[in-house]
Amino acid sequence: MSRTIRLDAVLVQAVIAGALSFSHLHDLAEAAGQDGWKAWAYPISVDLLLVAAWRRMRVTAGNRPAWVWFVIALTASLGANIATAGMLNLDNAPAWLRILVAGWPALAFLGGTLLAHTPTPAPVGSEPLPEPAAPLPAPAPEPVPDVTVERAPEPAPELPPALDPAPGPVSAAVATAVPPALLDHARKLANTHHATTGNHIDTETLRARLGVPAPLADSIVAQLA
Repeated sequence: MSRTIRLDAVLVQAVIAGALSFSHLHDLAEAAGQDGWKAWAYPISVDLLLVAAWRRMRVTAGNRPAWVWFVIALTASLGANIATAGMLNLDNAPAWLRILVAGWPALAFLGGTLLAHTPTPAPVGSEPLPEPAAPLPAPAPEPVPDVTVERAPEPAPELPPALDPAPGPVSAAVATAVPPALLDHARKLANTHHATTGNHIDTETLRARLGVPAPLADSIVAQLA
């Protein structure tokens, strides 16, 4: 895949300015008595301090120490440009210039160390939010016991006081003494028994369901027939 290289005018200008400043710093260090590789190390030291201070200012806006070291490195670069433009006699460099050049490594080391190891304050409002607590597991539903609701049997209607049986066989008057409510209740029981078993209810079963005497049960069965 081909990539198109586009030259940026600002980038080209920065490269030219950096190269010229680098050369001027080298010439100034060499004129101050720093020969060989030491003369090339000075411009590298100035440019690194300048970049470090600029990066620190971008991370923490309004950082005064970063601004101070940026101004110091910029002053050293601009001073070298002005000094090599004929403002000083580089063939016979003054003593104060030699002192400044000789003391620059210690100053640059101090500035670089402070910029690299100064803690970066966290921006306002960037504190991490506490993690939400994990939701508690829903309690398991308690098992509902199987409850069989038994319907209470309907109470038997109140019976009239039992009459003293007259001597002799059961007469027709006893059959007529069955209360209508009791007869209706007995008819419901007989229908239920017939629907369940398919047979007509007998006297003993009806007597047990109603809890009545045998003569009264016979009368009820006779009226249900």
